[in-house]
Amino acid sequence: MGYIIENANILKETKLSKSSLLIKGNQIAVKQNHIRNNKYMKMDAESFIMTPSYVLLDTKIPPNASFQEFRRYMIETFLLKGCTTLITSISISFESELADKIKETKTALISSPIDFLICVTIPLRMLTPSFIRKCKKERVPAIFIEINDLDELAEIPWGWIREALFPYNCPLVPIISTELKKEARRALSKWKVIMENGKIPSILEELKENQPLTIQMLNKLGLYPQKASLLHGSEVSYNLFFKAREIMNVDEVGLFHYHSDRLVVTVNKGKVIRAGEEVLFNPGFGEHVRVRTPSYFAF
Repeated sequence: MGYIIENANILKETKLSKSSLLIKGNQIAVKQNHIRNNKYMKMDAESFIMTPSYVLLDTKIPPNASFQEFRRYMIETFLLKGCTTLITSISISFESELADKIKETKTALISSPIDFLICVTIPLRMLTPSFIRKCKKERVPAIFIEINDLDELAEIPWGWIREALFPYNCPLVPIISTELKKEARRALSKWKVIMENGKIPSILEELKENQPLTIQMLNKLGLYPQKASLLHGSEVSYNLFFKAREIMNVDEVGLFHYHSDRLVVTVNKGKVIRAGEEVLFNPGFGEHVRVRTPSYFAF
């Protein structure tokens, strides 16, 4: 049996709007200004601000932690922050490591209570058509590229890279090395020019860890609108914050960083995993997300 969420104050990035949602199972079946239907139970959400649950990047998940350590890390880093999907990335030094390291990471996350994606991080020298084909076979959703030398960027055969990425088109994501941090703006500018001129599927800035990813980034990763959205057909994963005057003009990132004390409910794929101070850790409820088409909505 479904139910209706009435008077939902939905915050989407910087815009606040009011809607009603008909929920059936784990899916938003209808989203309208008003839903006039008396056969469903109704929940009045007027007292809350609703956001989609967050997608966070975290590359520091402890790989060999005990179950109790893993549980504590997942609760503190994700569940208490309203995150129901995590993205992690594994460092690869040789092509031959790829399949085994992805398998190891899946095993390490087998008890995850939230969905997860496994990306890879490589030095620029490893960005070859051969490696990209292996990533496509494993359906890697994004390749993070460590940039240590700006001159190396010009030496990559970008035409071959674009051809190798097609048609899966997993985006390339820059990581500016510590040595280049003083030149980070110049490095990202050069990255942007090369990516745009070469029409390479990519994200044009570094992704910040433990901060909600934007819709544009989620588009390129192939996650939106299924994840981190409250649209017709998307999964039922959302947060409820107590509404107050001081947060009526706050955007999603500001709400996440500065008003976490007002987060009172998190729903993950139709199930309440947080109510007040109580958090439900459901080991194994999370799934390894295999993205079908990265960058699908991005071009």
